[in-house]
Amino acid sequence: MDDKLTIRIPCFVSPKRLIMAFSYYFWRRRILQPCNLRAYYFSAKQKKLFFSNLSEFSSSSSHLLLLDDYESNNDTKPNQTFDPQSFFASAIERAVNIRYLNKTHSQLFKWGLQEDGFLITKLIIGFCDVGEVHYARQLFDEFPDPYLHLWNAIIRGYSKHYMFTDAISIYGRMQFLSVSPDCFTLPPLLKACSGLPSLQLGQIVHAHIFRHGFESDVFVQNGLVSLYTKCQRIKLARIVFDGLLNHKTIVSWTSMISGYAQNDQPLDAVKIFHEMRRMDVVNPDHVTLVSVLRAYADLEDLENGKSLHGFVIKTGFEFELDLKIGLTAMYAKCGQVMTAKSLFDQVELPNVILWNAMISGFAKNSYPEEAMKYFKRMIITSTIPDSITVRSAILACSQMGSLEQARWIDNYVMKLYKDDIFVRTGLIDMYAKCGNVELARNVFNSTIEKDVVVWTAMIVGYGLHGYGKEAIDLFQTMKRVGVRANDVTFIGLLTACNHAGLVNEGWRFFHSMKEEFGIEPRHQHYACVVDILGRAGFLDKAYEFISKMPIEPGVSVWGALLSGCKIYRYVELGEYAAEKLFAIDPVNTGHYVQLSNLYASARMWNGVGKIRVLMKEMGLEKDVGYSMIEIGGKLHAFRMGDKTHPKVKEIYKKLDFLERRLIEAEFCLFVVN
Repeated sequence: MDDKLTIRIPCFVSPKRLIMAFSYYFWRRRILQPCNLRAYYFSAKQKKLFFSNLSEFSSSSSHLLLLDDYESNNDTKPNQTFDPQSFFASAIERAVNIRYLNKTHSQLFKWGLQEDGFLITKLIIGFCDVGEVHYARQLFDEFPDPYLHLWNAIIRGYSKHYMFTDAISIYGRMQFLSVSPDCFTLPPLLKACSGLPSLQLGQIVHAHIFRHGFESDVFVQNGLVSLYTKCQRIKLARIVFDGLLNHKTIVSWTSMISGYAQNDQPLDAVKIFHEMRRMDVVNPDHVTLVSVLRAYADLEDLENGKSLHGFVIKTGFEFELDLKIGLTAMYAKCGQVMTAKSLFDQVELPNVILWNAMISGFAKNSYPEEAMKYFKRMIITSTIPDSITVRSAILACSQMGSLEQARWIDNYVMKLYKDDIFVRTGLIDMYAKCGNVELARNVFNSTIEKDVVVWTAMIVGYGLHGYGKEAIDLFQTMKRVGVRANDVTFIGLLTACNHAGLVNEGWRFFHSMKEEFGIEPRHQHYACVVDILGRAGFLDKAYEFISKMPIEPGVSVWGALLSGCKIYRYVELGEYAAEKLFAIDPVNTGHYVQLSNLYASARMWNGVGKIRVLMKEMGLEKDVGYSMIEIGGKLHAFRMGDKTHPKVKEIYKKLDFLERRLIEAEFCLFVVN
């Protein structure tokens, strides 16, 4: 009986039929009554074929049921032709949930394999893969003398599940016990340093890489490139990348391209991509193309973006979701929102990132109604918006100016992101732009942790409505609580002083920027000061101020001076400002209209005629102004002589009625030129 293995099974001869018999037996055993079995003996050759077929065709549960059946019907273990280590390793790899892994773990104790390092390593990896990292750590801690592969398994598990601090901690313990890392230890460890992110820890690991001789290992070096790019040390990343010489893999190139793209250096990202294509050593994958698309989107390079879209189709990556998102974002950022929409509509179940690309694309390209339409459509599909989605929707509401829509989105987002400081800042700005400063102040007051952006949003809100005193009082409070102002804060302050006519206060705040806060004024600050002086009638002082500017005056500065000249009919200086504007921005219709209005206010009709002829020759047309009114949460726009509204008859009928009532009341409308 030494070369025979006794197993109670139905009598079949073929090994493949044996597998079928076992499957039938297991089914009967678990669902129906146990079937009648009789002893069957087969040779060593048949046993080998049986177990190879079992390993190939059976599932994890079948492995474990076989063991149960064997142990309940045999007093001895299989002979040496049966390899339990391979058997259990296969069972662990096939396990699909924690129940099977727990069952396998218990079987290891029954078979005396609980200290088999190979199988425990497999178990640790298995438990980490199903998300039971804490149980995996318990297995690791209970192992009497963990060797390197076990350390690698637990570090990998922590890093995979974004438990970066634990990964660093276990590596520290590994170093304390003088266990040297290998090339499999370091990549997940570098990922943990990148995820924190911690440049200091990353540099310590970099030193260990040199110490243990892995400076030429391409996988380890790829991890270093990724680390330095995520820690915003792009020059160090480039040094490591260049040190790879001819050993660069697609991961190396992708890490460098994405590093440049994520660190606001899109031009360098494109250059690296072209260098990779020119060398023709590796082919880009879809991850590489996503980073290149981001670079083209940041550069707003539509032509090259379209070319890359063609390359995506040519290489067969057009169905990759990440590329769909990248293409949608690229087209939206380049102003091609309808093309972006067509790509979006091709995806049956868009994820939140794709929704974000579409909603933010509409909002940033001045399609607020479409942005809100897609936001509400997203909610209907039960996709939970994230903070980025909500901020894009708030931006759309700000553009619409609808107070009813603003209140609706406020009620919605406060259920999800009431503590998100970016969302709260957006709400303050939204209410201010929708005309309700009181509601903006309510959001401001209810914000517990106020940073400089929150304070600035409220100051800018006051500035938009000309509440100069309130803006200044809030600024003084901000200083008292120790929040340091930034350049945008001063734009809000100067705007408030401008609209409230507070010339001296505005002048004082401008000079305090550099003297007290060390902030270098930008074009917008200079333009605000020129506007303050111009509106107050100090046009000569405004011109003198421009002449002494340390930077070249831009469109906003000369535009502010021209606007002041129009108010006070200062034609000569206005013409000079207009000439500067035409030289800088010759196709902007607004500058010509401003000068024409200046001539008209001074009754210089020849000048008005010349401007009109000049605009006609240049093919420029004046943008038609319009008024807006909100009714029932919907905004309606009207232009002069506009008859496109679906209720135009009712509107003009009401206007006629109002006109008759005014005549009956002897009300006269005077138009003053």
